[in-house]
Amino acid sequence: MASVPADSEPPDSLAHPLAGRVVLARDTPVSARPVPGTDTLPTTTRAHHARPVPRPPWDLRLLALLALWLLGVGFGLREPWPADEPRFALMGRDIVETGRWLIPHRGPELYAEKPPVFLWLQAAAYALTGQTRLAFLLPSLLAALGTLALTWDLLRRLHGRRIAFWGTLALLVSVQFTLQGRTAQIDMVLVLFTTLGLYGILRHLLLGPAWGWYVLAGLATGLGVITKGTGFLPWLLLIPYVIARRQGLQGLARFEGGWRWSWGPLAMLLPILVWMLPLLYVAAQPGNAELAAYRDELLFRQTITRYANAWHHLKPWWYYLVEVVPVLWLPLSLLLPWAVPAWWRRMRRGDARPLLLLGWVALVLLFFSISPGKRGVYVLPALPALAIALAPLLPGLLRRAGVQRALGSLALAIAALLALAAGWAQLGEPRFEQRLLAQNGVAPWDWLLAVGVAGLVASALLWRRGALAFGVVITLLWSGYGLFGYPDMDGARSGRALMERARALLPEGAAIGIVGGPEQFLLQGVGEVRAFGYRTPLEHQRQLADAWLKRSERHWMLIQRGDKDDCIEPARAIEVGWSNRRHWYLVNAAGLRADCVPPPPESTSALHLDPED
Repeated sequence: MASVPADSEPPDSLAHPLAGRVVLARDTPVSARPVPGTDTLPTTTRAHHARPVPRPPWDLRLLALLALWLLGVGFGLREPWPADEPRFALMGRDIVETGRWLIPHRGPELYAEKPPVFLWLQAAAYALTGQTRLAFLLPSLLAALGTLALTWDLLRRLHGRRIAFWGTLALLVSVQFTLQGRTAQIDMVLVLFTTLGLYGILRHLLLGPAWGWYVLAGLATGLGVITKGTGFLPWLLLIPYVIARRQGLQGLARFEGGWRWSWGPLAMLLPILVWMLPLLYVAAQPGNAELAAYRDELLFRQTITRYANAWHHLKPWWYYLVEVVPVLWLPLSLLLPWAVPAWWRRMRRGDARPLLLLGWVALVLLFFSISPGKRGVYVLPALPALAIALAPLLPGLLRRAGVQRALGSLALAIAALLALAAGWAQLGEPRFEQRLLAQNGVAPWDWLLAVGVAGLVASALLWRRGALAFGVVITLLWSGYGLFGYPDMDGARSGRALMERARALLPEGAAIGIVGGPEQFLLQGVGEVRAFGYRTPLEHQRQLADAWLKRSERHWMLIQRGDKDDCIEPARAIEVGWSNRRHWYLVNAAGLRADCVPPPPESTSALHLDPED
């Protein structure tokens, strides 16, 4: 086993779709073409001619079933959870109910932190299903499935069906990919657009000329930009391409394009301008100070300033290399010690494909490492490219005893960690379990213990087949999380339980105004519920809320216990309970001291609309 080269490509046991007929040169996968420095074709070409097309295509069916299960298990069993999901679901619902598609609103404020494409998708999903619970995860789920489909098809064209199967499966079980595919954040939709951009550019550079795909890549990156500003990243691929052309590496399509090379970047501008020109026109109209502030915040502060001079999520330059890639890119990151020498050998033989893919991954990591503001999810667009680069090596790597032992050890470590953590919480020091239950309303120890014990059994039984053991453990983890973790934690994490308690404590017909609360409270509110801001300073929210309370006896304010001040009668406050690690209570106008005048706010948010808007 140890003598198997890590960069070998064994015969394609998943037969090529062109098998059974004469394969023309243009139909031959790139991996089946002569490698510089060798005199023969790899055995994949002979395998393609020798084996019939599998009908039905069980490899695709297996991938589809695994993808639907790992990404969709638990779908519909929970509401949006913080930090980002309630915000996006709330704005998607607001778009449908109000028809305000161009300028998204978050309660009484304009939302200028992200461009609107993901919010439009949230709105479309809500309009389609009519339920937040079914709608909010749909864009990420479909984007993840689309990314897997693009990865499979590109690998099939470059290396054949067998490599496509393993590379797509490796991406599917990667921790960060599955996690984001199950999360209603912007990043998985961004990954779909960046992967489509890579797909189009690589089809042009490796299998081209394909100017149509090149233009489609431009449109995809333009949509990526108005999803989250970094959608342009696939164009960094041209840097390693130029290097590979100058070095005379093999595997690149040879053609001249002239001025047609500008088609892709110009196509990227099209969706950006379709969105931006109406925005600029509306914001330039007299009397639209809030819209002008929205324009400046979105186009400048949330893009240029956020990248060059970030004000939060500050991390050192090595953050991604030390804290993100080794953990969130498992199991791919675990294979890098074996893969790097194999990639190096291929590039020394003149293969341009590893240089293009790995060069682009390195440029993405460098781009985000330069900025002082860093989050692990920022580098997710590079993960499919790493899986594509690693895919040709996987059949050889998985025949190595060391790789199987490493993957088996990883599976065993995950299962043991889950079992020990759950066992300690239940049988050890009780204060941790009690504090977590009191402050967060969750007690996930039963299902975590069951997953951990089952994972330990699977790891022991499959010790010599570490890759399979890892697959079983990761499937158990996501299954337990979706089927049992979702229902167990939903009431507390979504804010639904607190809002139900608040409504039960108030007389029928009461209206609730939220001060300093997260978006999920407004999303989960029953009856008449309103917020007084999110980026608006708390003092301004209190000023607006106090005036609103005095308008009607049925108005009640939901506020954090830590914000209780001398202007509120403690005896008239109604305790609601804990949520989001904070203690909440209700008070109405009768609970405000008449002789107390709170200090006026020093500032307010430029994005806050008039209360009557």
